[in-house]
Amino acid sequence: MFINILLIIISILLFSLVIFIHELGHFVTARWSGVKVNEFAIGMGPTIFKRKKGETLYSIRLFPIGGFCSMEGEDAESEDVNAFGKKSVYKRILIVAAGAIMNIVLAFLFMIIILIQQPKFASTTIGSFADDAVTSKTGLRVGDKIKSMDGYSTSTFTDISFVMAVNKDFKSNIVVERNGELITLNDVKFATKQNNDGKTVIVRDFYLAPIDKNLITFTAQTFKEIYSNIRMTYATVIGLVSGTFSLNEVSGPVGLVSMISTAASEGLKVNFLAALNNIIMMMMILSINLGIFNLLPLPALDGGRLVFLIIEAIKGKPINPKYEGLIHTIGFVLLILLILFVSINDIFKLTSGKGIMN
Repeated sequence: MFINILLIIISILLFSLVIFIHELGHFVTARWSGVKVNEFAIGMGPTIFKRKKGETLYSIRLFPIGGFCSMEGEDAESEDVNAFGKKSVYKRILIVAAGAIMNIVLAFLFMIIILIQQPKFASTTIGSFADDAVTSKTGLRVGDKIKSMDGYSTSTFTDISFVMAVNKDFKSNIVVERNGELITLNDVKFATKQNNDGKTVIVRDFYLAPIDKNLITFTAQTFKEIYSNIRMTYATVIGLVSGTFSLNEVSGPVGLVSMISTAASEGLKVNFLAALNNIIMMMMILSINLGIFNLLPLPALDGGRLVFLIIEAIKGKPINPKYEGLIHTIGFVLLILLILFVSINDIFKLTSGKGIMN
C-alpha cells in the first residue's frame, strides 16, 4: 500500500513537472524579452499558496492539471511599455513557442534516463521468431530490416509498436530491406489474442536484433526515439481528424492518472524501479504530447497564437486585437468543453468499461 501511495505521489509530482516546465519556458523567455509577467501559476482552481516577488505573483493552485503564465497585454490592450503586445513580433513568437520547446527538452531528459539503463537497444531488424510464428509463414524472414508498415516509415521499435497497436485488420503491407534490396510484402498476417475484455489485439511473434550500446548508438537512439514519439503524436491527431481514431479513445487528466497507475502496477510486478521507469516513460510521452498539441494551429492554443504572429510578421502589422481576442475566447470555451467531455468519458470508462460513445 505504501509503495502504491508513493508511486501516486511521484506521478503527480512528475505530471506537475511537465506543466511547470512548459510554463517556465514562457516565463523565462518573457522575462528575457522584458515582458511584465503578472502571475506565474502551477495548477488550476483555488489558490493554496501565493507570494509576490517584484511585479510577479507566484502561486500554486489546488488541482495539478494545468498552469499559466499571465503576461501583461497578452489578451487585451495595454499601454504598459513592458506589455506583451509592445514587443517585437519575433520576440513574441519566441515567447509563445518556448513552452513547447521546453517540453521537448524535458522529453529528451526523460528518454535519456530510460535509455541509459538499457544494456542494448532494439533495432528494426528481425533476429528470430517465436514458435509457429504467423508472420514468418506470411512473408517475413530473419534478417529482414523493416523499413515501413502500411506506408508508415519505421526507424525504431516504437514505430513498429505504434503501427501494430492501431492496426485493425491484423495484417499489413510491409516494406523490408532484404540482402540489400527493398521488397514489398503484401498482407503479412499478425498473431492475435483476446484480452480479458474480449477485444482482439495483435501479438508480436518476432524478436528484433539488438544494437550494442555505446556513445554513438545511445545518442542516435535518443534522437530517433524522440522523433518517433513526435511523429506518433502527429499521426494520432491526423487519425482523430480523419476519423481513423475515435474521440472515445482520447484520454484527459482522469484517464492519464488511470494509465499511469496501471503502468506503475505492471512495473511493480517486476520491482519498484520498473514501476518508476514506466511512470517516467508515460511522462516522456505526455511531455511530447503537451508540446505538440499546444503547437496545433487552433484558437486558444500556443499554435493558434503563433498563426496570428506569423501573419503579422508577413503583413508587417497585427490583426485587429478585438477579432483575435474573440477567436481565442471562442477557442478557449471549446477547449474547456472538450476537456470536460474527455474527463467525463474517462470516468465512464473507469466505472463501466465503456465510453460515452460506445
